[in-house]
Amino acid sequence: MIQVENLQKSYGNLRAVDGISFEVQEGELFGFLGPNGAGKTTTISMISGLLKPDAGSIRIGDIDVWHTPKAAKRMVGLVPQDVSLYEELTGWENLQFWGSLYDLPRAELKANIEEWLERVGLSDRARDPVAKYSGGMKRRLNLAVGLVHKPKVVLLDEPTVGIDPQARNNIMEIIREIARSGVTILFTTHHLEEAESLCQRIAIMDHGKILVTGSVNELAKGVGDGDIVTVRGPFTSAQFKTVFTNDSIHFLSLADGEAVISTPAVGSGLALITQRLSGAGIEITNLSIQKPTLESVFLKLTGRELRD
Repeated sequence: MIQVENLQKSYGNLRAVDGISFEVQEGELFGFLGPNGAGKTTTISMISGLLKPDAGSIRIGDIDVWHTPKAAKRMVGLVPQDVSLYEELTGWENLQFWGSLYDLPRAELKANIEEWLERVGLSDRARDPVAKYSGGMKRRLNLAVGLVHKPKVVLLDEPTVGIDPQARNNIMEIIREIARSGVTILFTTHHLEEAESLCQRIAIMDHGKILVTGSVNELAKGVGDGDIVTVRGPFTSAQFKTVFTNDSIHFLSLADGEAVISTPAVGSGLALITQRLSGAGIEITNLSIQKPTLESVFLKLTGRELRD
């Protein structure tokens, strides 16, 4: 449903999006995972037609986004990272204004507004000015604005930024409902748990490039079949690294006081770690073991943790 080839965008000397290519299948919930500044929003802006790429092509179904922009935009619903609402207008009036841009028949638009106010839990506040809404309510209305014309493709750019956990869970459940209805969704986030729980496939993005794409299980296999061991203690990174020179143990991240390691297996791998550190006189204050996760994949690819 979405086909992107060799997409590029620069701002001066900064290459924000660096020749990325990917496809999102019809009805798929596809996630872009990466830190702030990875290029996710720039990519979404180009796919939605808001920002012209320097190079590359974008197709929504059989439609070229830049050759026939009006036809492409009718198929797409955009939920931007920044809330795009008129606070002096009511929730109903915001949906009516934004929905009218798609030239829907009046009766159809009215029915869609009522449906989406109900689905996002704002029917009882529909006639209140948005200025009186909480942050979570504004996020839900912002979501409804992007969906009121019932698009076939929805672009969600960090739709849970800046809201409390309860409101975030509410929005994530709405997204799941949309996905179950067969709508194609491209979802950007820098929250690992959102990507893991929502997305069928994930592209990990950093510094304008897609580093790897696959399901959570497929991506986790890229770290290996062993376990991820986190070791903490009063050691320096140089001290720790010299202990495991020429071993089968792989460092995912290493800093003074903390090392994250991929081991071949719990038994021999863990025993090797503790024996070597003990023999070198390096103190361990905390040691934890887990199976490969999206976080360990990100660590392996970028050498750093994914943080807000």
